[in-house]
Amino acid sequence: MIEEVVVAARRAYVPFDGLQVVERPGWFQLVAPAFKTGGFNDVTLAVLSEAEADSVIDETIAGYRALGLRFRWSVGPDSRPHDLAKRLEARGLQRTEVLGMARSTAFRRVGGTVSPAIEVADVDASNVGRFGDVMAQGWSIDRAPLDALHALAIADPLRRQELVLASVDGVPAGVASTFLFERSAYLLGAVVLPEFRGRGVYRAMVEARLRRAVKRGLELATSRAQAATSAPLLEKMGFEAVCTFASFSG
Repeated sequence: MIEEVVVAARRAYVPFDGLQVVERPGWFQLVAPAFKTGGFNDVTLAVLSEAEADSVIDETIAGYRALGLRFRWSVGPDSRPHDLAKRLEARGLQRTEVLGMARSTAFRRVGGTVSPAIEVADVDASNVGRFGDVMAQGWSIDRAPLDALHALAIADPLRRQELVLASVDGVPAGVASTFLFERSAYLLGAVVLPEFRGRGVYRAMVEARLRRAVKRGLELATSRAQAATSAPLLEKMGFEAVCTFASFSG
């Protein structure tokens, strides 16, 4: 479970034009100049020596800022040096606690039920525009670069990423996706519009994605969830925390 949450999840993307993947031993970074307001600008692995840590941190932050990009830096169980989080915090980056979580995909409802007014549909060419609208609004990010990205996801013959759109009485209310790895289904990107929160939309999207993972023959579901928001919801649905991350945004 740790391997899937920590290592596999770093590759939860479909390659697209303009995406730069910087990978070397002890380092994994994404740079996407088109996504200025969020997404695909991440450092997800940094194993640095004491001697080089400060210079690499400063160079990396400066690189993102020179491009005018919002970015994230995840400090996980395999990050080094051990005080990497403190070094990032000292540079004014905003810290969020994140839990790496996992559960079996075998469907079992843990508390609560889903209202029949909620429908969760697969995203294809007929509704991908509504999916993009909800995602951009829910995450407060630019819509423009999302369209090409979502078109790639639904056209991908390998179907590595599945998108779902939730509606309440026919009105688009939430979106989410799943990245499918060889051994696990990684749940990510879920957001529910404010006016529909507290009505079971998030739960409906989790349950729908678990069912789809079972159909793909995957027995493990994973997610990285903010400790203060989505993690408690996932815990109620049978997910367990297997590790922690400190996520820094700048």
